[in-house]
Amino acid sequence: MKINKLIDHHKLEFDNFYKRILEAKLDKSILAKAMKYSSIKGGKRIRAFLVSEASKIVNLSKHNAMIISSSIESIHSYSLIHDDLPSMDNDDFRRGKPSNHRRFGEATAILAGDALHDFAFQLLSGSLNNIDEKKNIKLINYLSLCTGYEGLAGGQSLDLIYENKNISKKKIIEMYYKKTGRLFQFSFASPFIINKQPNKRVNFSKNYGSLFGALFQIADDFIDETNTFKEIGKTPGKDKKQGKRTLLSAIGKKGVKDYSTKIIEEFIKKNKREFFNNPILEKLLYYNVEKLK
Repeated sequence: MKINKLIDHHKLEFDNFYKRILEAKLDKSILAKAMKYSSIKGGKRIRAFLVSEASKIVNLSKHNAMIISSSIESIHSYSLIHDDLPSMDNDDFRRGKPSNHRRFGEATAILAGDALHDFAFQLLSGSLNNIDEKKNIKLINYLSLCTGYEGLAGGQSLDLIYENKNISKKKIIEMYYKKTGRLFQFSFASPFIINKQPNKRVNFSKNYGSLFGALFQIADDFIDETNTFKEIGKTPGKDKKQGKRTLLSAIGKKGVKDYSTKIIEEFIKKNKREFFNNPILEKLLYYNVEKLK
């Protein structure tokens, strides 16, 4: 089965699980509606798919994989709500419909994002089965690192600081690894961490997730400039208008394609033994390159 079909199949399964979790734990208040508005049926669920693939490798239970995925997707939804705010990227649309702040107002959108962030840690701390306290604390601490100053929030800060400035390719890539790579890192590495895998395998899982995230961001920036609203569900061409510093703006379309292919080939060559004879892992990395058309 092709990667896109595998991702789509998993999305349906995950969406059903995540919707049940949200409906069970949230009421019918305006805040809860705003949280669900930006969470249910959101995106390709590629982060959740990475959790699923890693869980298969280390034999993590499906329930725990789904809880971790729900936590990650809650973090992702919070980040998108805040990213669309007038004080950030100021986008009126997300996933083909009005952004959260356009639908519910800016104050409620901020609170919905905050609540989804906290909901992620609520799930990790209270809904995993058969996990000892030390592992649980380690996982929660790891997610906080991947989403805070050293990760998503820190990367988003750099994204804003770098606007309309002459930023080096190296710094742009470092921003990608923080802004997007760290949450993908958590997605793929978390099953390895809580199932007590050897350090070498854990390090591989972290590096794989980070690389996937950087490639994902490269492709996302490319799509922003080359695709239409109908295709991406948000206002196209905003990165260029806002003076965003992207790898695309630094080295051009051909440069982006060549660079992405090169770092994948180098990573596979260096870590061939760690791919666990799983062809999906290699195909997943190239999944992002295929978007660069």
